Amino acid sequence: MSFTAGIDVGSTYTKTVLLDQDYQVVARHVMNTGFKLAEVAEKCLDACLKNAKLNRDALDYVIATGFGRHQVRCKNLAVTDITASARGCFFLFPGTRTILDVGGQTMKAIRIDENGRVVSFRQNDKCAAGTGAFLEKTARYMGYETKDIGQLLDTSRNPVAISGVCAVFAESEVINQLSLGTPPADIMQGSIESLTTRALQLMKRVKGEPEVCLIGGIMRFGTMASSIDKRLESTIRLPGAKEDVARDEAMPQFATAFGAAWLAHYRLQNPGKKAAQPDSQASIPSS
Repeated sequence: MSFTAGIDVGSTYTKTVLLDQDYQVVARHVMNTGFKLAEVAEKCLDACLKNAKLNRDALDYVIATGFGRHQVRCKNLAVTDITASARGCFFLFPGTRTILDVGGQTMKAIRIDENGRVVSFRQNDKCAAGTGAFLEKTARYMGYETKDIGQLLDTSRNPVAISGVCAVFAESEVINQLSLGTPPADIMQGSIESLTTRALQLMKRVKGEPEVCLIGGIMRFGTMASSIDKRLESTIRLPGAKEDVARDEAMPQFATAFGAAWLAHYRLQNPGKKAAQPDSQASIPSS
């Protein structure tokens, strides 16, 4: 039996996925990234192996991705999160042509071709208002934790507009709405609608095409996916969402790590081919 691992060291969370030779998820684990990137990558991998009742010797190949990929000591290869996301989404949904990834600190739109290769991508401006960090900060300001966001969104009845173009201005709007007695659930839903507007603008910049795959930690909250679905005339795909089984809400957060683990298997099974160049040689157009 052959096993590979994908380690996605993100700015907020670190995710690890183990795959067997049939590309089935054997185990996965997520941890807060913190500031000791090398250490958290090791801990996340070991926790994942423990869940699968395996040891390091069972791993045939490890690919690291994410902004902290170069800090991962146990990797065989590092690839960009753009490449890993593209490969993961394309394997799960071969019809994918556009990917929207909304994470803790970044929002990315990626367009791929019929072979799953990246054609273009765009990333949000350096502002937290376009990322999951804004939702978490809004929740904390209102006295809630990240785990409460889903419940808040489910109880919203009359969302208010949060239109600030940066996190500072958006936060001022949140404060103003609270002073007016607006229910926290409606403020949170308004924040989701604001994120959706930014997401649609970003996909427009990469000339997004159907169908669209949604990934990233924020997609754990079904309301975000629903908001995009209502405003986008395209087929929407969500990792872990199947009509015949209960939705796996965590899977969108693991899609990039999954893609890295998939690439690891590909390199093992196709030694003469390269589904992705090493990170140092990657050349991905930005427009």
